[in-house]
Amino acid sequence: METLKFKTTIKCEGCIATVTPHLNNLSEISKWEVDTTSPDKILTVEGNESLDAQVIKDTLNKAGYAAEKI
Repeated sequence: METLKFKTTIKCEGCIATVTPHLNNLSEISKWEVDTTSPDKILTVEGNESLDAQVIKDTLNKAGYAAEKI
């Protein structure tokens, strides 16, 4: 199991609703969540060994959000 964390521009439940179909379409992700109470809006992603930080960043970018691996 691989876990990655990202600082994001996801600010609210509406933003989460926007990225949900994009992240849910990635087969290598088993679970993800965004801590919108954190100043850095931390996205935590869990998945298999093929989990790729760049793919997640690109997926969020396509949805209109930025992410930086931490």
